[in-house]
Amino acid sequence: MPMTFLRPGEKGTIKRVGGAEDTKRFLANLGFVGGSEVSVISELNGNLIVNVKDSRVAINREMAKHIMV
Repeated sequence: MPMTFLRPGEKGTIKRVGGAEDTKRFLANLGFVGGSEVSVISELNGNLIVNVKDSRVAINREMAKHIMV
């Protein structure tokens, strides 16, 4: 399921990252790679603040749709 379905406080493991090559590369540079654990800190209007690899990252709804957990 897309990461957008996770609610604040929930954790998930990234199964795969989809999208165009530049999107995948951008997300990988932020730490969104297969096997990484993510937890949602907060959500506002579909935009997420997540904890991935000991870093807090804000991503918009469109980017979050490409991350499958």
